This record gives sequence, C-alpha cells and structure tokens, in this order.
Amino acid sequence: MPPGITTLAADAPELSAANTGFMLICSALVMLMTPGLAFFYGGMVRVKSTLNMLMMSFISLGIVTVLWVLYGFSLTFGSDVGSVIGWSSDYVGLSGIGVTELWDGYTIPVYVFAAFQLMFAVLTPALISGALADRVKFTAWALFIVLWVTVVYFPVAHWVWGSGGWLFEMGVIDFAGGTAVHINAGAAALGVILVIGKRIGFKKDPMRPHSLPLVMLGAALLWFGWFGFNAGSWLGNDDGVGAVMFLNTQVATAAAVLGWLVYEKLRHGSFTTLGAASGAVAGLVAITPAGGSVSPLGAIAIGVIAGVLCAMAVGLKYKFGYDDSLDVVGVHLVGGIIGSILVGFFATGGVQSDAAGLFYGGGVDQLGKQVVGVVAVLAYSLVVSAVIALAIHKTIGMRVSEDDEISGIDQVEHAETAYDFSGTGGGSVSRTTAPAPDTTAAPKAKKVDA
Repeated sequence: MPPGITTLAADAPELSAANTGFMLICSALVMLMTPGLAFFYGGMVRVKSTLNMLMMSFISLGIVTVLWVLYGFSLTFGSDVGSVIGWSSDYVGLSGIGVTELWDGYTIPVYVFAAFQLMFAVLTPALISGALADRVKFTAWALFIVLWVTVVYFPVAHWVWGSGGWLFEMGVIDFAGGTAVHINAGAAALGVILVIGKRIGFKKDPMRPHSLPLVMLGAALLWFGWFGFNAGSWLGNDDGVGAVMFLNTQVATAAAVLGWLVYEKLRHGSFTTLGAASGAVAGLVAITPAGGSVSPLGAIAIGVIAGVLCAMAVGLKYKFGYDDSLDVVGVHLVGGIIGSILVGFFATGGVQSDAAGLFYGGGVDQLGKQVVGVVAVLAYSLVVSAVIALAIHKTIGMRVSEDDEISGIDQVEHAETAYDFSGTGGGSVSRTTAPAPDTTAAPKAKKVDA
C-alpha cells in the first residue's frame, strides 16, 4: 500500500473523480468484510456463542471508528516521529483537513484515504476475536480493542505503510496487509489465548460449527469484499497495478481452495464445506501482501502453498495445546507469513516495484527484508498483546465464569439467543394440546344394537 509521496508543485496531481469514486466503493467493500467475518466466525461456533461472536466483530466497527477520528489516523499516517509512529495535529479529530485536499502524490482526497484506511483498522482487531470464542467477557473485549489498536495496530501500520516508517523505508513489501493486518492479528490472537487459557472441554467435547451455511455466506462476503481490500490499496488504477492485484486476488484464492481440499481429501478422506471456506480465506490472506508483486502464475503457486500449509497448520493447536477456537493462528498468522515470505521468491520486479525475488534473479535481498518484516511484527504484536491481555485479566477479568461458559455466553453477556426454538412461529406442536373439535362436520349416526 503506497503511503503519501511528496511531489513538486509543477507535478502535483489533480483530483480524479474516477479514482475518488473507485476508492469510495473499495472502502465500502472493506467495511462489508467485518460483517462478513462476523458471519464466518458466527457459523463456526456452537449455538450458545453465536450472537457473542457476531457482536465481537460489530463492536469493532463502533470503537475503532471513533478512535480513528480522534487520534488513530494521526498516529498511523501523520508526520513520522522516529520511524516508529506518526503525528500530525491537523489529523486529530480530522479537523484540519480541507474538503478537496489531496493525499500527497495521489488523486484522491485525504478524507477518502482516511475512510479507506479506517476500514482496515476496524477489521484487524475483529480478526483476533475468532481465537477467543466462548469464553471472553464482552466488556473486557471492548477494552482490549481500545488498548490494542492504540499501542499495536496504529504503530505497526505506520512502520509498514507510513512515510518514514522503518519497515517501509527498509523496502519491505506489503501491498495490502500481510504483516500489518494478518500477522499482526494472528500473533495477537496467540498472545491472548496463551494468557486466558483453553475453553472448558477443549480436546474432549465436540465443538463443531453449528451452521456451515453461515460459514459459507461469511466466506463469500469476505471474498467479495477482499477485492476492495486488495485492489483498492493502490489508491487508484491509472497504471494498471490495481487491476493486476484484482486478478491475482481471484486466482490465488481459487488455487488455495483447491489446495486445501486436495490435502483434506488425502489426509481425512473428505471434501468439506468448512475446508473450502477456510481455504478461500487462507488464499486471500496469503495474496494480500504479495499480489502487487507477482504474476498470475505466481499467484497460483502462492495460493496452493497457502492452502496446503494452512490446512496443516490448523491442527497444530491440538499438538501444542493452545486453544485457537476458530483457527486465527493457523489461517491468518501462518497465511500472512507465507504470503509475506513468498514475495521474496515470486516478485517479478515488473509490477508494483522493480524489486525482484529469488526466482526472478533478485537474489536474497528482498527475501531478507521480508523476513525482517515478518519477525518484527510477529514478535511485537505477540508480546504486547499478551501484556495487554494479562493486565485486563488481572484487573477486571478477561474470562466469564465457568458456569457462564458452560451455560452459554450469549445469554450471559447479551441476554439473547441466536435461535428461538420455543417460539410460536416454529418448532413442533405441543403433544399435550388436543386439536380443536371440527364443529362443521355432520354428526355421525349412532350404531343401534340389534
């Protein structure tokens, strides 16, 4: 994702109605990804946690939007301070920005860029929630979002995309969020679950998805919204790079579905809908950092590799004993690492930039930069997220009580349930109620004994 680039006055771009409209549509598509994620996660949990899972995504829309306006945009994309954070007083409250003021070096208004980036900031903490299903207090989760985006997401996004950010200046390639979004969220998920522990009954009780149709719906919405997430990250399409990213998004995702399903068939003997949906998300995650640097053939390779390796990775939680409820670590952390590292192999040097990967004569230079970016974001997010979770856990408490977890977090935290099985609009007819007599039928003649 290109940050602001200072240009000479003579070369200053003019506002483009086409690019502005395109970016507004892309912003709406990225916003749709958060409700899509809510459905994806909501279908994967048990019935008693469905609403809580939906709400954990939806509350991010409320909290992060307000924080982004107040100070988040300034911390992320303000003037660089020490290569680790940004700050611009004009961006505080978005109060010092002109209506037609352009984002430096581009043909879209600052307001449009801020709106687009806001949707990334909303989605990223929502991704974490899938690892914490069934057992986290809603108030604790809301507080975690506030603290996490402030001290983890905003700084890391500045490192990766902000002009002056140390990873950006190093030359780490992350087109749309392999490090800043997916590794960041996946590492945070791992840090938090190591603090709060396992669900009651982990590895003992069946914890199967309660609604695979909801999972497939969520995956479809994510796939649809991801075109805005990825193609929009070039902030316009005057040079065709966004079009390449759009195509690569589709290609890698399709390849990952196939890779996951083939692995699943060979390993477990079945092609599952959950596997297809998870494979799609794995491909979307992996192509996110790489799609602007690789060819469609490279996108196929990245998709297949991500589909297979992420399918393998989701089982690691049983081997190592960490309870990643909905495979955030296995899909987002591992998928983000795969996509970010494979830039160093498959970058052609002819799309997003002239940086070429190992397979295209670029040597190991770009690969080394990608590894540094992966390790830095993973380590920072893992440690700081665990510290935040521990602080909340030791103060207001991060988990619901054992009784509340067993009875169901929906009723405890939200006083609602996802499905009303006892309502008058459905369910079986009570067997204790006799049907009303038919008074319109003619009376039967009595039998007279001879």
